Amino acid sequence: MDTPNLSHMFADQLPELTVPWQAESAPSPQLLVLNEPLAQHLGLDVDWLRSTEGLEFLLGHRLPEDAQPVAMAYSGHQFGQFSPRLGDGRALLLGEITDVEGQLHDLHLKGSGPTPFSRGGDGRGAVGPMLREYLLSEAMAALGVPTTRALAVVTTGRRIQRGQVVPGAVLVRVADSHLRVGTMQYARMLDGDNDLLARLADQVIDRHYPELAQREDKYLALAGAIMDTQTATVARWMRLGFVHGVMNTDNTTLSGETIDYGPCAFLDSYDLAEVYSSIDQQGRYAFGNQPGVLGWNLARLAESMLPLFHEDPDQALSIAQDLLDSFDSRSQAAASRELAFALDVPEDAREVIAGYQALLAAHSGGNLDLTRFQRSLVTAAAGEDTQLKELLAADTKDTAGTEEQVDQWLNSWLTYSPSATRLGGIHPSYIPRNHLVEEALSLAQEGDLSAFHQLLEVVTHPFDEQLSLTRYAHPAPADFGPYRTFCGT
Repeated sequence: MDTPNLSHMFADQLPELTVPWQAESAPSPQLLVLNEPLAQHLGLDVDWLRSTEGLEFLLGHRLPEDAQPVAMAYSGHQFGQFSPRLGDGRALLLGEITDVEGQLHDLHLKGSGPTPFSRGGDGRGAVGPMLREYLLSEAMAALGVPTTRALAVVTTGRRIQRGQVVPGAVLVRVADSHLRVGTMQYARMLDGDNDLLARLADQVIDRHYPELAQREDKYLALAGAIMDTQTATVARWMRLGFVHGVMNTDNTTLSGETIDYGPCAFLDSYDLAEVYSSIDQQGRYAFGNQPGVLGWNLARLAESMLPLFHEDPDQALSIAQDLLDSFDSRSQAAASRELAFALDVPEDAREVIAGYQALLAAHSGGNLDLTRFQRSLVTAAAGEDTQLKELLAADTKDTAGTEEQVDQWLNSWLTYSPSATRLGGIHPSYIPRNHLVEEALSLAQEGDLSAFHQLLEVVTHPFDEQLSLTRYAHPAPADFGPYRTFCGT
């Protein structure tokens, strides 16, 4: 087949936010994993992608003649500290690709070599972290979380130093866009007359919120729409027990997609204070802090957009403050909507939703397996609550509710006649449990991908419970120990 067409709207419209660049060569590339359903949705020929020419395309070495691959520029607050110039230090935007439904997506490489933003790094990716992002992002997509997607992982034939010598690899990532809060921060920093800022905001509207284009207050409406999409995304994280681990402003997308799966993890047991990332020593991005951190990041977005809200600085600040004052209520509303969905009750079933939140809060810091507990709601809705009660009773938390309190909540919830069938498609049997992820990646790094492919198959069908897959539904063994993650991607 011919080399697929790629547009270059971002590079054309916002050249100030790009550096034209090329992916480095790969001495001996090998395709490790290819997301065939995603490839087909993008209109790509799977057999061709597996060919030598297709592999060169995936690595950015065989692009259309008019392609304009670029490293994207952005700023970011990292753990609260502002870094004015971050950018794609080991990544490359190859261009935009149109899927079979006419929707535009970024085609992006991670681990493709050094760029002007590398800050002394080698710009390369290791096979373990690249496979990790593939696994986690595809699991999140299957769980219904807005997320970047993984098209492929290709080993480069290089050996790279990461504490030890490991195989190098490139992740081919797909996203609705890679525009971030940090992109807006960078544009504001460069912009003298607000032209760049307005062009960037217009592209965000065009790509993600076209319904706002004709509004007189379109930029304020854009900031509000981003707030709503992001609060909905984080509410789903919280319901599923997902800990992102590095919620910097450069990892907060303007589309609402989850991005960067370096130090993330799923809760082993329900704990609002849980931190997995080895570099988050102060617990800034702890599980329970995520909604508040999002609010902080969106305040940085509003600061960046001030000149677009009103030409008078004082009025612009007042407008932004009014928007930010609405964050708590919007975030709480998003959480309530998510739990109403998760419990299969109306959004105005406030007592049931609040009771569920209180039930979980009472078990925070114990050993309640959130995924198994929420899956037990399926059988409870069908009239069998034994497993649910056993999971709660087995928790070691002293302040956990009494059996009578659990019965009261259950009776209140069941008056709404939640559907076990619907709940079965909401609460997963399988998530990427940390010990299974580490097991699969450890073997993959040694060249054995069998455990990786089996785990990938399970977590991309998270609601299809099977007796033969029991080990994938169980918590980590006691000897797994405390889990720590690293920013390997």
